[in-house]
Amino acid sequence: MTRPVVHFEIRGKDQKRLIEFYRELFGWRINADNPMGYGVIEPGTGGPEQGVGGGIAQSERPLVTVYVQVADLHETLGKAEQLGGKAVMQPADVPGGPTIAQMEDPEGNLIGLVKQ
Repeated sequence: MTRPVVHFEIRGKDQKRLIEFYRELFGWRINADNPMGYGVIEPGTGGPEQGVGGGIAQSERPLVTVYVQVADLHETLGKAEQLGGKAVMQPADVPGGPTIAQMEDPEGNLIGLVKQ
């Protein structure tokens, strides 16, 4: 039986900055009011009930990328840059798949975007 991806974690030196960045960019509800100060992100709506699918690819260095579904890739990349992030891949069609883009958050974490 295939086991679903059920959690992700984004790390950086400035946790408060990352929490504000993702709250503003994706509207995530993040609560760090717990004994560990861990920023718990509430699950979103509209995702696949069975969990998140993934892939494995060849790369020059180890890398994990989280992909977030958004309505407008160009708008999201622009907003990310206004909030201190950086666009690293403009929207591109995956053959037989979705349209994707990639950005870095203010700490340099690579985040993928998928057009809704």
